[in-house]
Amino acid sequence: MTNTRETLVEVRNLKKYFPVKGGLIQRTVGHVKAVDDISFDIYKGETLGIVGESGSGKSTMGRLLIRLLDPTEGQITFNGQNITKLPNRKLRPLRKQMQMVFQDPYASLNPRMTVGELIEEPMIVQNTMKSAERKAKVIELLGKVGLNEQARMKYPHEFSGGQRQRIGIARALSTRPDFIIGDEPVSALDVSVQSQVLNLMADLQDEYKLTYLFIAHDLSVVKHISDRVAVMYLGRIAEIAPKDALYSEPLHPYTQALISAIPSTDVTKKREKIRLEGDLPSPSNPPSGCSFRTRCPKAHERCAIERPELTDMGNEHFVACHLYTNEDGTKKEIIH
Repeated sequence: MTNTRETLVEVRNLKKYFPVKGGLIQRTVGHVKAVDDISFDIYKGETLGIVGESGSGKSTMGRLLIRLLDPTEGQITFNGQNITKLPNRKLRPLRKQMQMVFQDPYASLNPRMTVGELIEEPMIVQNTMKSAERKAKVIELLGKVGLNEQARMKYPHEFSGGQRQRIGIARALSTRPDFIIGDEPVSALDVSVQSQVLNLMADLQDEYKLTYLFIAHDLSVVKHISDRVAVMYLGRIAEIAPKDALYSEPLHPYTQALISAIPSTDVTKKREKIRLEGDLPSPSNPPSGCSFRTRCPKAHERCAIERPELTDMGNEHFVACHLYTNEDGTKKEIIH
């Protein structure tokens, strides 16, 4: 999982607004701001973890990056190529380089197809191999994810949840992608199975030189597999930093609250749990200024007026919070 610092994905000012219809003639009366002006990079060979509550825009952002959804505004660059507005016929050759592992291994696999057919299908679509080569590749991939050759003749319902997710991973690998998005790929699995799938993904990343975007709501899971972590809140990035820095010294009050809620195995080390008041605001009517201010214990007047931008605090640690910037936008010094 060595980070080469060569950029694979660049995201700039990305937005995705879904229209809200109302009235007798179903006019657009507002917008759900699922992703609201975010920018970040993903480097080749790394795993960038994305965390946040349900409704924070994590999954929408993941679908935007591989163009399962079209952005409202902004730019997505993949491997040096602007893919923001590429038509489907030009996107198809790129699809084999970008794959997704979905959250629900029960819903993401067609129950009418055998496992062999499921894994082989992307290769047929991309027309990358002859029939005999495809079948050999299916057997090879099943072995890579810990399943035997006989599995290719069976149907998804004959497997456990963990095994189905292994099939989903094999399917994602079938076109030899550079970039895989895991959209909560272990959240539907038993805890005992989660670590097995995470370890499998880490091993495959080393073997195939993969780059991951790993989406989850469980900070413990993200810490296990990620190199860097971005925290999303209401369609925006609140904080992004290398894993160790984020977990040892979170800066944003929202990140601090999330990390304080992680169960600790060290009985000698007491951690004060930060409780957030209220519910996540509606993305169709977000608060003015800082979207977190309505639940933030450290909010002040400026937070209601001015939306904070990501500020570089050094060592690749960025935070969007007025606690760390002066009125003129310059960075404050952190006092330890």
